[in-house]
Amino acid sequence: MLKKETADAYISILREELVPATGCTEPIALAYCAARLREVLGEAPERVEARVSGNIIKNVKSVIVPNTGGRKGIRAAVAAGIVAGDPGLRLQVIACVPEDRHKDIGRYIESTPIDIICADTPRLLDICLTGWAGGHRALVQIADSHSNIVREELDGRVLLEKADSGSLEDGTAGRGFMRVEDIIEFADTVDLSGIECLLEQQADCNTAIAREGIKGDWGANIGSVLLNDYPQDIKNEAKAWAAAGSDARMSGCELPVVILSGSGNQGITASVPVVRYAEHYGLDREKLYRSLLVSDLVTIQQKSGIGRLSAYCGAVSAGVGAGAGIAYMLDGSFTAVAHTIVNAVAIISGTICDGAKPSCAAKIAASVDAGILGYHMYKSSQEFKSGDGIVTRTVDETIANVGVLAKEGMRETDRKILEIMTKRCD
Repeated sequence: MLKKETADAYISILREELVPATGCTEPIALAYCAARLREVLGEAPERVEARVSGNIIKNVKSVIVPNTGGRKGIRAAVAAGIVAGDPGLRLQVIACVPEDRHKDIGRYIESTPIDIICADTPRLLDICLTGWAGGHRALVQIADSHSNIVREELDGRVLLEKADSGSLEDGTAGRGFMRVEDIIEFADTVDLSGIECLLEQQADCNTAIAREGIKGDWGANIGSVLLNDYPQDIKNEAKAWAAAGSDARMSGCELPVVILSGSGNQGITASVPVVRYAEHYGLDREKLYRSLLVSDLVTIQQKSGIGRLSAYCGAVSAGVGAGAGIAYMLDGSFTAVAHTIVNAVAIISGTICDGAKPSCAAKIAASVDAGILGYHMYKSSQEFKSGDGIVTRTVDETIANVGVLAKEGMRETDRKILEIMTKRCD
């Protein structure tokens, strides 16, 4: 029987993770930090220095910042936050910027020095903005997670300082207790009344941006390509709709997304395929919500060993999570979910993250495909066994191996990706 403290911990994690964000979370974190910098300084800075970790550079370089008139990059995100951001909205800081402010953002970029420095920091998520105006200097720093302000200064006086948690990652430490069998029992037994609003918002928001991705002309239109050129069965539809949500989001769509493990793409990938399967089979909202719990928590369990940002593509974890949620929806057993996870991990682990950009949609499609194939392998009594690559004796130990691969094994890969992106690519 699941302990009450374990169930309460899962509920707390879901409340922490399932939050809305408008735009890719790394540029939005920059915009939030910049909006707060303006507040601390008391006016728009006349000069800005942005010291950011390499993974922030990687994930901001190629993605369109929403509500900026199609602008990309760190300067666009910083300028949007300073000119028009509302820090009270946190990760929706620039969600309400009217179109007539886009020119103001452009003028600020053109007239204001915004120096970008790749910080020498052990933290993968680290943003430190310093601004000067009217003889005054302000500093705001975000670290470890996208809206976690850890330091604020004005003219050298410390206004806010959070004690170091001891984690160089992202606050996901302390989640080592998560186990797939417990997640299944939690999904089976939890009273949904306290969390169904989170799951409803996740399903509705993420489906809405996927629908926009199908209808509109966004990014590389991976979702539309899949629907137009391949048979429209439910497996293909699940991949296409998830990809379409990323198509729109990476290209500046202003619709909000409910994120997961700090990522909108992961939030879309973990939820939209599960929603499409529930609709295809005519299942009620309760079945959908309990299946989403499995998808979300399996994704979070994988990410807890990896960290928010790494060289390991987060869509893979979410695609595996989606496969687990679908297995739970259609079978319900721990055995089905565990075999689905192990099979899917064996298929696609190792896909690199080379920043937020339109090709994320294609990686999402491939990840969802691996998750669904993992379940169909189980249905056909096929499986990858312990000793096959990184697969080991149990599903939880295999998930732990993925964490070691991503966090330790791919550390140099992450540095090399950043070097290629900054020195060899326009």
